Order: sequence, then C-alpha cells, then structure tokens
Amino acid sequence: MNFRGVFVGTAGIPNSSKRKNTVDGIKRVAELNLNAMELEFVRGINISRETAARAREVARDLGVVLTAHAPYFINLLSDKSDVRKASIERIVESAKVAYVAGARSVVFHSGYYGKYVSEEAIKIVREALKHVVRVLEDIGVRIWVRPETMGGLAEVGSLGEVLSIVEGIDMALPAIDFAHIYARSIGRLNNSESFRKVLEEVERRLGSEALKNSHIHMSGIEYGERGERAHLNFDESGFNWVAAVEAVRDFKVEGVIISESPNLEEDAMKILSILKM
Repeated sequence: MNFRGVFVGTAGIPNSSKRKNTVDGIKRVAELNLNAMELEFVRGINISRETAARAREVARDLGVVLTAHAPYFINLLSDKSDVRKASIERIVESAKVAYVAGARSVVFHSGYYGKYVSEEAIKIVREALKHVVRVLEDIGVRIWVRPETMGGLAEVGSLGEVLSIVEGIDMALPAIDFAHIYARSIGRLNNSESFRKVLEEVERRLGSEALKNSHIHMSGIEYGERGERAHLNFDESGFNWVAAVEAVRDFKVEGVIISESPNLEEDAMKILSILKM
C-alpha cells in the first residue's frame, strides 16, 4: 500500500468544479493536472456507499489518489464516555466509507488535552487508535489511520506526540501538517532547517518507509498566542510554504500532499510547481 512518487491535490471538491459532488470533483482534479483529492467528512460522512464505489472507479481510471478526513467533532480525551465512544465510531465509519472509495488514508484530530498532561493524553489516544485498527482489521478494512499534527496549543498533536501515538501500531502513521507545525510554534519553525528536521524526526522514529508513505497537509495560516486561528491562502500568510515543499522534494518524500488553503486548487498547483523544479 505504498506510494510511488508524490500526489498533489485538494482538501475536498475543487472550487472550480461546476458540480459540487465527489465524482465531478475527482474529474475536475484530473482536468487541473492534479492527482489527489481528500474526501472531506469533516462535518459528517456525506457520501453513500454507492457514491464511494463510483468514486473509486473514477479515481482509478483517472489516476487520482483519494484520502479522507474524519469529522472535526472528535475528542478521544473527553470527560464524557459517550463522546469518546462516538469519536471512535466516527473514525471507524470514516475509514469504512473511505475504504469503499479506495482511499489510502483516513486522517483524524485526536482532541483536546483537557485535564490530561501530554504523556497521559498520548496513552489514551494511542489505546483508542489501537482499538480502531483492531476493529478495522476484524472487518477486513485495510486503510492507513493517521492522527494529525495540530496547530492549536490546546490540542493533542505536536510532532512528538503524534509520532508517539502511532509508533509500533500496524496501519497507523502520522498526517503531517506543516502549517500547523508552524502555527503551533508561534512562527518559530518556519525555515528549511526546521522543516528538514521534521522529516528527519519522522524517519528516525518510524523508519524510512514512513517517508515513502506520507500524508501531508499544507495551507497558509494565521496564528496567535495560542497557535492556529484560521487557514489562509499561501499569499496571505507568513508560512514559508516554499521551504516546506522544497524539503519534501529534497528528501524524496512519497505519498500525498493536500492543499487546505481556502483557494484549494490554486495553492495545490503552486505546490506542484515547486515539486517539479
């Protein structure tokens, strides 16, 4: 289930797609000479199994790699047991539909620290992830499950935390969001050396194969004293996205890069232009 090369695309249906549905979104991605699209389940799983199966066929025929993003309203560290249970179920259901669509990965946000310190939060999320992977394995759903690096300081999702969560778990790898890493550092990590160190740490902790099967998010971003505030387009942000893409290129990283900028395909095409240099 590894990649060959880098696939670049949009977080959801491109803005320029005339019809705002999954299949036409995939077709528009291909028309733009992009080759990846993330299925956005962020406000709920919004496609049927039938649509997912059709998306799989169209994406395969057009050479578009699909991934998926689980709903935002996931908190594996909630004080409420029903919220924790529902959060796990949302990841599982997202993975099941994504698998029908032929998606390679499903990304999720782990949740908020709340009363927990980092070490406790890592342990709790790690156990939840193990449970998700077991459930999926039992029903024959083989898809990479990926906690994401997060931009807000109240959220579980530093690079070190995410690597500790996935380490040693079958079918679990990180989703690396370079804009989130930049925002979480309050702008400190924003040059070639910083981005290279991110990739070096992934390789050191998880092995070189993790860089051959990556899932990366990029966007412009606004941050404040508590980290991420909002996604922006590249040109509106201080995030040094060019240096981040160059680091990915120079490390010969393979996998998917998804543009989460509001302009979606415009910044995706900018990413692709740097990769081709």
